[in-house]
Parts: sequence; C-alpha cells; structure tokens
Amino acid sequence: MDTGKQKGRRASEAEASAQTPPRSVDGLRELVIRIGRDEANLSLGGKAHTVLAKLLERPEEVAVRTITDLAASLDVNASTLTRLSTRLGYAGFADFQSVFRDSLAERHRHFYSQQAERLVASSKTHAHDAAPEVDMVVKLARESIGNVEGFIAQLSPADLRGAARLLADAKRVRVHGLRQFSALASFVCYGLGMIRTDVALLDAQGLGVAEGLAQLQPGDVVIVTSVSPYTRSVADAAIAAKDAELDVIAITDTLASPLVPPARHAFLIPHESSFFSNSMGAYLVFCEGLLNLVAAQLGKRALHALERRERLITSLDIEMS
Repeated sequence: MDTGKQKGRRASEAEASAQTPPRSVDGLRELVIRIGRDEANLSLGGKAHTVLAKLLERPEEVAVRTITDLAASLDVNASTLTRLSTRLGYAGFADFQSVFRDSLAERHRHFYSQQAERLVASSKTHAHDAAPEVDMVVKLARESIGNVEGFIAQLSPADLRGAARLLADAKRVRVHGLRQFSALASFVCYGLGMIRTDVALLDAQGLGVAEGLAQLQPGDVVIVTSVSPYTRSVADAAIAAKDAELDVIAITDTLASPLVPPARHAFLIPHESSFFSNSMGAYLVFCEGLLNLVAAQLGKRALHALERRERLITSLDIEMS
C-alpha cells in the first residue's frame, strides 16, 4: 500500500512529465530558482535540487561527459541523474543532456560576436568616465589577474612535476596550436628551444599533422593547446598522438575540453574576459612557469644550452646594444 510520501512523489513526477521541460540552460536556471522559491509546480527534494544546481554550474562538462563520469564527479549514482531527468519532464538523461549540448553549440557559433557586443555595450556605459580608455585597459588587466588566480588555485604539483620531467627528458617535443593559439604554441616552442634540442611546431613546414606525428616515436611528447570554442583538428591531433603512444600534455580551459581525455597531464587555465576573443594573459603566465620548471629539471643542460645560444648570438652580431 502506498504511503502518503510515495503518493506525493508520484504525483510530482506525473506533474513534471505533463509539463514541457526547458529547452535551454537559461530556462533550467530559471526553473531551479522557481523551485527554490516554491513557485514551480514541481518538487525535486533537497538532494535532487542540489544536484541540478551543481550541474548548472558546469554546463560544458554536462554537455560532453558521460552520465557515469558526471555521477562520479557529483558523488551520486548514475540512476540519480536519470531519475532527475525524467522528473523534470525529459525523456531520459540523453534528452536532458541535449539541452546543454545545444546551448554549448549555439554559444560557440556566436562566441566572437557576443564578446564584441559586450565590449561595445561596456564602452557605451563608461563613455562619460574621466578616462574610459584607461578604464578599459585596467578592466582587462584585472580580469587577467583573476584568471591567473583561478589556475593557481587548481594547480597540481604532481602534474607540474610530471610534465616538466617529460619535457626535459623526451627525445623530441612537438607543440601544436592553431588560430589564436598558434601564437602560444610558437611562444612555448621558442622557450623550450632555448633550453633543449629537438623542439618544433608539430606542422612547422605545413606538410600536415599526420606527417608531423609520423616523425615521432613512442615516448616523445606533444603539447596541444586550444580553448572553447575548440579547434577540431587540434583535438583530433591529440587523440592521434595518444593512439601513437606519444605523451600528450594539454593546455586548455576546463575538464569538458576534448583535449583532456587523451592527455597524460592537463592544465586548466580560465580565460573569462571582456576581450573580444579568448584572453591569453593567464596562458602566457602559466607557460612561463612551466618553462621555468623544465629549465630547473634540466639543470646544467639548460645552462649549457643558453650559453651556447649566447655565443651564437654574439658571433652573428644579432643583438643591438
């Protein structure tokens, strides 16, 4: 015989199934607020409400991770996510997850124009400030500082040590980043090349990634870098490198990044900013730190490499006094 509590839960589930569930992440956020205020014709219970709120804090992860991975990260059973989905009115977890995937795809399609719209709106708001030009630069600088503090808070000593050792000891190192992140790849390649030999961009000669990977052997290292909206070919190169038994180091933004699964070491650097594209400041700071760790790992080898470089610069009269 049903208890009153069971009847109430089933009635709530029936109400939810009769409703049209939100088809956007923003709609889900509004629903969570209404549920918390007891303004929705739906009751989730404290645990389910908390789980839903946590999922909405990490929409990119929900869009790409499996139900098993998400459940483990939330310390719940996968069945909990399935029940939550159906209680909200979705056909199942896949239907619920499609809301996050669609929202992510839509955001990626308009990433740059949306960033620019925010920039224009902000400049109009501050147009009558005493020094709006300075204010804009200061705002970007402070945002970069926030991103630096963000990656510092989640640095793993074990991953830093492991990556530094790989980059110091591997016979060959290749670096791969495209579009805006080709600049970061070139910076890392130049810095590593100052302190060790056989470092290059993965496709330095424009012959293609397959040709670049074919020149490497198991135990060599490939550094890949990309952030949302991710460059598909960089993600594909990371997977191909792992399949070829190469050690992959990823410099990216979140656990939802497609560069994370194939990586032996992954470093997550925030890039939240009012800049009209991806903010690079925190990425450069992190890479400088990683390069210093590699130099420390190399020890006298790095010192000898730098001294040899200085002799060549002097003999070729490259620098102006």
